Amino acid sequence: MAQPLEIPQRLIIAVGGNALQAAGTQGTPSEQIDVAAATARALLPILQLDNELIFTHGNGPAVGKLLLRNAFARDRVIPMSLDILVADTQGATAYILAQAFENALREVGNPRHVAGLMAQVEVDPADPGFQNPTKPIGYFFSKDDAKALMAEVGWKMKEDAGRGWRVVVASPQPKHVCDISLVDTLIKQGSIVITGGGGGIPVVRDAQGRRHGVEAVIDKDLTTALIAKILKIDTMMILTAVSRVAVNFGKPNQRELDWISVSEMRQHLADGQFPAGSMGPKVEAAIQFIEGGGKRAIIASLEEALPALRGETGTHIITDNAM
Repeated sequence: MAQPLEIPQRLIIAVGGNALQAAGTQGTPSEQIDVAAATARALLPILQLDNELIFTHGNGPAVGKLLLRNAFARDRVIPMSLDILVADTQGATAYILAQAFENALREVGNPRHVAGLMAQVEVDPADPGFQNPTKPIGYFFSKDDAKALMAEVGWKMKEDAGRGWRVVVASPQPKHVCDISLVDTLIKQGSIVITGGGGGIPVVRDAQGRRHGVEAVIDKDLTTALIAKILKIDTMMILTAVSRVAVNFGKPNQRELDWISVSEMRQHLADGQFPAGSMGPKVEAAIQFIEGGGKRAIIASLEEALPALRGETGTHIITDNAM
């Protein structure tokens, strides 16, 4: 794009689980606070924008750690269900990120408030994702260690994009974000809202309208796309570790994508260009967002958030008629 794009009045941004636990760290409390502070500094130009702003976040490293604690302490402490573990990590991550965001804002004299909201997300109890667990969470293990853990605690584990073996859990599609009107009210008042953490707490509703949790982890990028659709947000940004999405990744003919139509991106997805354990869910969420009425989905690096929003870097998926 020759000219920087205008900043959208409503914006939703998804940050990965590495916003609190960077690669090579153990995820100690002090490390999480330090990584969150670095995330806040990188996002400060976005946080200071005069617009309505929502953040979602991943929780894969954190919920996987709690699941491991469940397994190893099961003879001493009653294990918690996976929906409660998602709620646990959602609250803790929102607390640390909200604090880091507000601290960064206060350092430059900005009084903007940040609110973290718990989010329950309804799923279909008949979703095929319950029968075929695919969502990788937690630590990476060697093949031998993974086999030992599967035998010991009954986990289902799979090799994840050449990086090692991880626990995989059910990941149904999000259908409804509960109490989304509260998010709408807060952003209209100028607050930055952090919600939908870890894809939201997975729940189902019975015939009487009562909700109860289910054992699953919803993909946070898909929930981000759903929130955007409900709140009529036309720009969605997914922040990750790379500047742009690439096809033929790691091969001599690797090619980075800048501006691309949703149809072309869907074809790349169908061709197997984006692994399920890494870029695949992000691309799928971007496609769902555009096909659901969005105008622009951006996949970019955390450090380049504002330039990407202006169209200067990142991968931008847009409608076919906008190309």
